[in-house]
Amino acid sequence: MTLHLRIRHQRPSFALDVALQLPASGVSALIGPSGCGKTSLLRCIAGLERGQGQVRLGEQVWQDDATGQWLPTHRRALGYVFQEASLFAHLNVQGNLHFGLQRTPVARRKVALDKVVDLLGIGHLLQRPCATLSGGERQRVAIARALATSPQLLLMDEPLSALDAARKAEVLPYLEALPRELAIPILYVSHAQEEVLRLAQHIVQLAHGQVVRQGDAATLFNQLDQGFAASNATAVLQGQLLAHHAQDHLSALGFAGGQLLLPTTPALASRPLGSAVRLTIAARDVSLSLQPLAHTSLLNSLPATITGLREDGPGQVLAALAVGESQLLAHISQRSARQLALAPGQAVFAHIKGVALVR
Repeated sequence: MTLHLRIRHQRPSFALDVALQLPASGVSALIGPSGCGKTSLLRCIAGLERGQGQVRLGEQVWQDDATGQWLPTHRRALGYVFQEASLFAHLNVQGNLHFGLQRTPVARRKVALDKVVDLLGIGHLLQRPCATLSGGERQRVAIARALATSPQLLLMDEPLSALDAARKAEVLPYLEALPRELAIPILYVSHAQEEVLRLAQHIVQLAHGQVVRQGDAATLFNQLDQGFAASNATAVLQGQLLAHHAQDHLSALGFAGGQLLLPTTPALASRPLGSAVRLTIAARDVSLSLQPLAHTSLLNSLPATITGLREDGPGQVLAALAVGESQLLAHISQRSARQLALAPGQAVFAHIKGVALVR
């Protein structure tokens, strides 16, 4: 299935005008500055706001103004998770879940509630009053309640924005498992780069109510003009676990540009050789030289070619690099760029100080 959207909707500060075809699998993330139309788009998909155009999930038409078709929200096979959990305070956790289950006709119940409870790790909370839950527990229950309706599409509007870093770290692994275990596509709104890098396969960047660019995570993030602040510019690499070097506590990962060595974390050690991994390399962790470095503690240095340069604030330059078939970014000073006489097409060496495993 594909999610087809053609939505026009006038807002006080901008006009939402979006035409998209999104994969009905995995996580598609909507990013962009506050007020660019991300939440408005979700609300139009859900039928909570009445835009003009068409909303279609596979063969299911939820809205088509050309033919006069319109389904109210309660008849659309979707779940919606908001920034705040908004649980029913007079019900315990189990009561909240059964509310979601009971509003779904028996013939349309495709998601087993027991599986959702297990997947989100809330079995021990079922008899707890909602007032006694932590922020992370409340949000996991809210997600479970949305899934209890057996949605064919899950909309998530900054579901972790109200949580502190510890609670976000608690919830993120559960979010990662949802599309894999339940095969329910997720449309995810977030301002948090780390969430998008970790969760999304497809990314749509909005600005002033319109789509600026879209594509897979590696394609969008590995550009000079990213959807997030350039100071946090980060390249995404798809790789493969090749080997563990037990003596040095290092693991080798291959990608379309060479190999990288990372510390063997518990997450890496538990994976079989050959498994796919997603890596991120922050531009601030990449330095450049015209010659290979000798007598250095850096483990990862790769030959690269400069493909583009862009000024990035006072005294700073962001460089785009081709490393084999992959792309990296480097955040360097204007003085360094001038001293090295950097220019597109130039051969350099990229020295990588940090690599993060995100999936």
